[in-house]
Amino acid sequence: MPEQQQPYEPERAVAGTGMGGTMDLGASEAVTLEKTPGGPGGPDGGPGSHDRPRSLWSDAWHDLRRNPVFIISALVILFLIVISVWPSLIASGSPLKCDLARAQEGSQSGHPFGFNGQGCDVYTRTVYGARTSVAVGVLATLGVAVLGSVLGGLAGFFGGAGDAVLSRITDVFFAIPVVLGGLVLLSVITSNTVWPVIGFIVLLGWPQISRIARGSVITAKQNDYVQAARALGASNSRLLLRHIAPNAVAPVIVVATIALGTYISLEATLSFLGVGLKPPSVSWGIDISAAAPYVRNAPHALLWPSGALAVTVLAFIMLGDAVRDALDPKLR
Repeated sequence: MPEQQQPYEPERAVAGTGMGGTMDLGASEAVTLEKTPGGPGGPDGGPGSHDRPRSLWSDAWHDLRRNPVFIISALVILFLIVISVWPSLIASGSPLKCDLARAQEGSQSGHPFGFNGQGCDVYTRTVYGARTSVAVGVLATLGVAVLGSVLGGLAGFFGGAGDAVLSRITDVFFAIPVVLGGLVLLSVITSNTVWPVIGFIVLLGWPQISRIARGSVITAKQNDYVQAARALGASNSRLLLRHIAPNAVAPVIVVATIALGTYISLEATLSFLGVGLKPPSVSWGIDISAAAPYVRNAPHALLWPSGALAVTVLAFIMLGDAVRDALDPKLR
């Protein structure tokens, strides 16, 4: 006997089971299904929240905002940038004003860090020293990132003889010891500005970024969307700027951010050795070098600039690690 057909009831709905069949739902159950998390009207972002997935950058920013390492390091770096631009906000007086009568004196009212061997206020010089370190680190990183990305990206995209020549040139630069190269190159330069140090760092730092950019571009240009754009007649410049660069720049940003702290340390090292910045410039490396002979009698003169340098380098390295974790899909 054939089954009797169920009468149509508008208060009921039919939903797929996900296994090839269907099931009847009451009107209240159907409404509940529509309002489940992630669906239209759900709490995960409103209507169509799954229709527009987040990009790599928005997803990375979403993770960074919830990473305490990123928040702490970003706040420290923001503070360093502020005092680099406006050191008078927290330090009064001139870092070049010294009084030999107060040489090697300890902490006292108005001078919390004491005085160095020349009678200069250690607190004021430590604050003003941030300007040099941050300026060298940021400008050197920008120069290294731009030069290395352009050369490495073009070599990876076009390949051929240019790629082979660039690879051999980078091998030569990798064989040069950084500190020894600085002693040789900067010892013959008499300029007392930050530009020779920045130029030296860019000269020896671009090969690392170039290798990273080259490998990232070679990987990106093999993707299907690049091949499809090429088949549709896209020019080389459009392929590089619109399709490859946005998807290949993430590793460069990560390496450059971590390297920024290394460049600040390198500037301090070269200044300590006497070939970087020279007096009357104010630099943590210069102050550490001047305080080293008096470390037993006035350890505070060495402690504060060394601590400021260590905190700065650590902040940029922590920032780079947080950015790497956010941009690397393999670490998710």
